[in-house]
Amino acid sequence: MSQPARIPLRDEFKSRAHDALGDAQLRRNFRGAMDSLMEKRAAAFSDADERERLRTLGNHIRARALSRLPDLLEQLESNLTANGIQVHWAETTEQANRIVLDIAERRQAKQVIKGKSMVSEEMDMNHVLADHGIECLESDMGEYIIQLDHEKPSHIIMPAIHKNADQVARLFERELDEPYTRDVNQLIQTGRRVLRQKFFDADIGVSGVNFAVAETGTLVLVENEGNGRMSTTVPKVHIAVTGIEKVVAHLRDVVPLLSLLTRSALGQPITTYINMISRPRQDGERDGPEEVHLVLLDNGRSQAFADGELRQTLNCIRCGACMNHCPVYTRVGGHTYGEVYPGPIGAIITPHLVGLDKVPDHPSASSLCGACGEVCPVRIPIPSLLRRLREENVSRPDPEHAVMRGQGSKYSALESTVWTLWRTLYTRPLLYRLFRFFATRLRALTPPRLGPWTEHRGAPKPAARSLHELARQHLEQSR
Repeated sequence: MSQPARIPLRDEFKSRAHDALGDAQLRRNFRGAMDSLMEKRAAAFSDADERERLRTLGNHIRARALSRLPDLLEQLESNLTANGIQVHWAETTEQANRIVLDIAERRQAKQVIKGKSMVSEEMDMNHVLADHGIECLESDMGEYIIQLDHEKPSHIIMPAIHKNADQVARLFERELDEPYTRDVNQLIQTGRRVLRQKFFDADIGVSGVNFAVAETGTLVLVENEGNGRMSTTVPKVHIAVTGIEKVVAHLRDVVPLLSLLTRSALGQPITTYINMISRPRQDGERDGPEEVHLVLLDNGRSQAFADGELRQTLNCIRCGACMNHCPVYTRVGGHTYGEVYPGPIGAIITPHLVGLDKVPDHPSASSLCGACGEVCPVRIPIPSLLRRLREENVSRPDPEHAVMRGQGSKYSALESTVWTLWRTLYTRPLLYRLFRFFATRLRALTPPRLGPWTEHRGAPKPAARSLHELARQHLEQSR
């Protein structure tokens, strides 16, 4: 199968957003999907007290694991190795891809079947393998659809959420020579029929990891379609790829995190399949891979870990709830962000991966309404982290002390002048009173057409009398 076209990932955010806002079909697809997901999540957390207790517990579990991250990673490696799983460390995506390629070349692999994995998207694994003559086929139905259409995922849980049944039907008709149908069940069966033989033909199966348990050396993978279980058991070699932050201390920690993940993501009490992988196939066992490898990827995560505030970004369990409730993401979609992780969580994760200077518009692609923080199952304070990144984006920190890679971009000359005047005005009482005197008579505070914001908005007209005047009047009347 041909691989998705290499699209430029760091074009102008604003131009892509403008194009997305002009696509009426795209907006209808997202609006319907987001409304459904929000309703399902609300129904899954019908008991508000239980929901908040569970969120607090999830936050404590993730924070405790991150506070011990180096030790837990060593414990994880030790227990996985004792179980027969080979552990590999990669600081960059290039190193991670080299590890995968070395395994594939040693096994003389020509076909790879891949379950859903956001880390493999970070690595751009499909293209790297294709460049070395190895076919890498997505087995998750959403991922398979967008791979077939040469696209990138637009959501971390539902990669093809931007497409409706008609668009998928026409895609299958064009690419698979299947008869046109809008019956969703028939479309799913078509995809499964095409993919099933691929599981048996594949030399290597690749998967992501939802949680890695240090205590037992267990890789936990959740899914709904069964493709993850097929990818990790049918091929002779299983390679799991994950970020270093996915480790948890104890097996018991997985239980509340699973409940939070499945209910927040899709409104499900639990997913159809929960896979716990602790070792390769043993003597006498009939299924399972002969080799299991785990690739632990850093790719900027250590930068976040080193900062006490930004470390909270690593709490994320990849449920996508913040995207489903974000008014910006809902209107422009995931492709607008041009990166692996879109939406609110992407706006605080991506700067660690590529550098804030590469995505300066991402932290500002938010209304700061707070919905993302309110629904986050592990209580990541996304709005406050967005404000932190916005501040860093305009302050040009000292490169030796900057948390983000690269440097931020300064205000424009006009914006800088406006804020300088505002600061001067509001820190000098005499100037402020003089300004208010004229503003009251002119009945306007903001000149028109200073930029896109003021094209359709204006500041409220000032009151005829100030608060001080009203207070003095009240005191005089009360005497």
